[in-house]
Amino acid sequence: MPTFLQAVSARTWLVLLGLASAGALASAYALQYLAGFEPCQLCYWQRYPYMAVIAVAVVGVASRFVRLGLLLALVLFLTGMGLSLYHVGVEQGIFALPAGCAAGGAATTVEELRAQLLTAAPACDQVSVSFIGLSLSAWNGIASFLLALITLGALWRDRQVSY
Repeated sequence: MPTFLQAVSARTWLVLLGLASAGALASAYALQYLAGFEPCQLCYWQRYPYMAVIAVAVVGVASRFVRLGLLLALVLFLTGMGLSLYHVGVEQGIFALPAGCAAGGAATTVEELRAQLLTAAPACDQVSVSFIGLSLSAWNGIASFLLALITLGALWRDRQVSY
């Protein structure tokens, strides 16, 4: 009797990884647009690997390069995990703020300062949302790690299947 991993094809795994990435993005957009939590610059950066995995999944499923799609997805999930770890390091004060997260321009009047405060993006080193003691960046890192493990499992399974 085949196990679940053996019963699912590499193409199906790629579809599932694309759907998981779409779900991660949907969650991020829901927090932003429905719950009102504005993302910082690093939060935006963490979305790009998920966007790329969706594109890789579509191209991989539509072509015969499914295994290459899985390999690219693995690299993208590991990249997302790295970005998340970097963001957590910035939140904890381990790493310096990147240039995109630093405050821009100096105010010369109180009115200019008020205008800057009203339009300022959230700071990358401030945790605005946490769940069970972990920031959303930490949770994103965990999700990216788990998706990378799943992708590695799909690649391993695909290596063992004889066609």
